[in-house]
Amino acid sequence: MQDITHVSGGPTKPEIIAVSLSKLDLADGNTFIDIGCGTGAVSIAAARMRYNLSIYAIDARAEAIDTAAHNFKKFLIPNITLIHGEASKILDERQDLEIIDCAFVGGTKNIRRVLEILREKDVKRIVVNAVRIETVVRTIKTMQELGIFDEAVHISVSSSTPIGGETMFKPDNPVYIISGKSKLQVTKEK
Repeated sequence: MQDITHVSGGPTKPEIIAVSLSKLDLADGNTFIDIGCGTGAVSIAAARMRYNLSIYAIDARAEAIDTAAHNFKKFLIPNITLIHGEASKILDERQDLEIIDCAFVGGTKNIRRVLEILREKDVKRIVVNAVRIETVVRTIKTMQELGIFDEAVHISVSSSTPIGGETMFKPDNPVYIISGKSKLQVTKEK
């Protein structure tokens, strides 16, 4: 992927996006929501998968909304609804977000309330990316209490970089990918 214009905290690395989207198991016609969209990198990757997705990208930071809008235009990604505001309030108030198939959560502000709302809406698949241990523990515990926890995966990616005419691997920050499924999805798989 070409270089994404940056915003503080992002963008999510392509390898992490690939694993996260695979956990979401996107299908044609899904409604996909990107909470804490930052640069829009996850929404861009989802849109490029050639599914006929309805994509909503949310961020509370005006800087992130501006950056994501720039990146959507730069990568010729049409038909993404970009929403500025706090995710739990938006999810509670917007009528067009009543049916959500898949949710990617990259921002963890009010994570408990966001997960409660996603559970209430019976979102089929949820993926949360986190880098802080406290967020990981809080997310897993909340998902377990809500009966939607599926698994947690710890990923560390290293990229090649030149050093003294040779090559070494430089590690990026590790990421935790926490997956959840609606109770209906969990029941179907048993």
